[in-house]
Amino acid sequence: MSELKGKTAFISGGSRGIGASIASLFLDEGANVLITDILEEEGVRTVENLSGKKGNISFISHDVTDEDSWKEAVSYCINEFGGLNILVNNAGIYSSSTVEETSIEEWKKMFTVNVEGVFLGTKSVLEEMKKSSLDNDSGSIVNLSSIAGLVGSAGHGAYTASKGAVKLFTKSCAIEFADLDYNIRVNSIHPGVIETKMGAQVVSNVSENLELGNNEAKEMTALMHPVKRMGVPEEIAQLALFLASNRSSFITGAEMVIDGGFTAK
Repeated sequence: MSELKGKTAFISGGSRGIGASIASLFLDEGANVLITDILEEEGVRTVENLSGKKGNISFISHDVTDEDSWKEAVSYCINEFGGLNILVNNAGIYSSSTVEETSIEEWKKMFTVNVEGVFLGTKSVLEEMKKSSLDNDSGSIVNLSSIAGLVGSAGHGAYTASKGAVKLFTKSCAIEFADLDYNIRVNSIHPGVIETKMGAQVVSNVSENLELGNNEAKEMTALMHPVKRMGVPEEIAQLALFLASNRSSFITGAEMVIDGGFTAK
C-alpha cells in the first residue's frame, strides 16, 4: 500500500543528503514531490535520478531566506501538482566556532537560514495546506532540527541556538494550529550525526580540534553514539515518512529523536 498516494510534499534543501532521501522514499510511497534548493545543478540531477518512481517529482530553485522566493515556490507546487499536504523544512546550514570566534554576521546567517527559513516556510504553506487537509487526513509539517537543539555543545553556540529555536517554534505551531482547528500537525526531527556532507563537516571539525586523521576522526564521531556508528539519510527518511503519513495522526508538537542513543547518555 502506498502511504502517501494522492498527496503532495514540498521538501526544502532536497537536492542531496537527507532531503533527497526523504524525496526518494516519499515518491516510492506514491507522493508527488517538489524539491527546492539553491543548488540548482544538484537539484536537477536529483530529479533525473528519481524520475520513474510511483510519484512525480519536480525541482525549483529556491532561497529559504527570501519570502518572495517562498511564495513563488509554493505557487509553483500548487500549479504543478494541484495542492500541498506535506512540508518538510529540511534546508539548513552548520558551522562550528567558539562564542569569542563567532562573528555577528555568522550568528545572523545561522538564524536567517535555520530559523527564519522554517518560519517563512511554515507561514507560506498554511493557506494552501488548510484547504488540502481533509477532516480525516491532516496536513503535516516536519521540521529538521538536531540533537544540537536538545543539548548544549561547546563550540556550536550559534548552531545549537538555531536548532533549539526550531524545536520550540515547532511546539508553538503545533498548539496554535490545533487550537485554530487547522487540522495540521507539526513535529520536529532531531538526528544525531548523519553520513552526509554536513556530517562530513562535523568529522572535519573533530579532526581539526583533536588533530586526528580523517578516518580516526570519523571513528571518534561514530563512537559518540552508543550504537557506535553514524546514521544514514535513509533512516531519517523513514521517520519523516511516519510523521508525514496517517500513522502518526495523534502526534503533534513532538520532538522525535533519532540519534543512536547520543542524548540518552
